[in-house]
Amino acid sequence: MGKFVITKRTNGEFQFNLKAGNGQTILTSEGYSTKAAALSGIESVKTNSQDDSRYDRKESASGKPHFNLKAGNGQIIGSSEMYESVSAREGGIESVKKNAPDADTDDQSS
Repeated sequence: MGKFVITKRTNGEFQFNLKAGNGQTILTSEGYSTKAAALSGIESVKTNSQDDSRYDRKESASGKPHFNLKAGNGQIIGSSEMYESVSAREGGIESVKKNAPDADTDDQSS
């Protein structure tokens, strides 16, 4: 089962990672100024992760596939790692869809 892990960056911002059951990070958030905003971002991931149209499939300048998960307003709420293949990226998207809705939250920010 997946989990959201909230951490605090060195600049004081909060961020979260969605980790799969095996502990691998499958989605990373932007920085948030408050923990409440980060928690709101987690809820947005849970809501939007089931809608395939919310996934913006991209390719880096070096040709590596990756994706962003966007909210209904178009704002990016999470980004993936760089993948070696399009099929690996699709697997990452499927993992977010599977893990996000029921994931617990592990607050490691204090």
